[in-house]
Amino acid sequence: MDDYLVKATSTDGLFRAYAVNAKQNVATAQKDHHTSAVSSVVLGRVLIATTMLATSVNKNDEAITAKINGKGMTGEIVADSDANGHVKGFMHNPQVPVTNDAGQAMTIGEAVGTDGFVEVTRTSEGEDPYTSSVPLTSGEIGDDFTYYLAQSEQIPSAVGVSVTLDQKGGIETAGGYLIQVLPGAKDEAITKIVNRINALPAISEILKTDELPESILEHIFGKGNLHFLNKMPVEFYCNCSKVKFGRDLEGLPVPQLETMLKEDKGIDVTCNFCQSKYHYNEDELATIIAAAKSRSQKSE
Repeated sequence: MDDYLVKATSTDGLFRAYAVNAKQNVATAQKDHHTSAVSSVVLGRVLIATTMLATSVNKNDEAITAKINGKGMTGEIVADSDANGHVKGFMHNPQVPVTNDAGQAMTIGEAVGTDGFVEVTRTSEGEDPYTSSVPLTSGEIGDDFTYYLAQSEQIPSAVGVSVTLDQKGGIETAGGYLIQVLPGAKDEAITKIVNRINALPAISEILKTDELPESILEHIFGKGNLHFLNKMPVEFYCNCSKVKFGRDLEGLPVPQLETMLKEDKGIDVTCNFCQSKYHYNEDELATIIAAAKSRSQKSE
């Protein structure tokens, strides 16, 4: 089944809800980045949370970059997603071991760490980027995005994310939910949903039984208590290209580029997000240097 995200509101108008099945997305990330078991789960959780966060924004042209660095073994984890279901991401250490120094199973919170922040940057065409951050609370990702939404966006929310592996180490299930409280919701209604979330079966168990993300939300709100607004495909998608990287290279110091041309006779560039590789030969690098010089002269 292809990955997709559903958007809904509760029939009482007090909650907005999102859920996603992202198995193929996370499997693509695992394949591209050759992630270990622990790293696959961490990167997958961040991709899922960022996808839901980005699709919850109001502007179709708005994109989100989430960065998490708790000074754990994963190093920094970065995910980009737009409001149309396109997501990509990478992590600095894709090979976190399954056991810690004490020989015990590595937990996700331990791998990510908590000595750092969740940083979210919103970008929209024609506007300056806006960045906000909050301290990590657990390193488990769902809790951290929940805290971010409450503190930075001032939206009481609940975020649940899950990635499980099969016996061969491939992605078995990957998905999550995002519940947001709307104005007018009373404490009684909020407490009821919180209790239902606390009693929720594991997301992985729901997705094993029924791959539909709608089922996650129906477990939380009950069948018949949701208005499903729309269903949107989601995919691991990187818009990198040789032309784009060439423009980025034009921003490097000219002496650095000239050294690359003289000593290396060209340059190889690898995209962090999708691992695509681009080679610039001598002629192409000379053209980039000429453009860099022109840019430098115009800025003087």
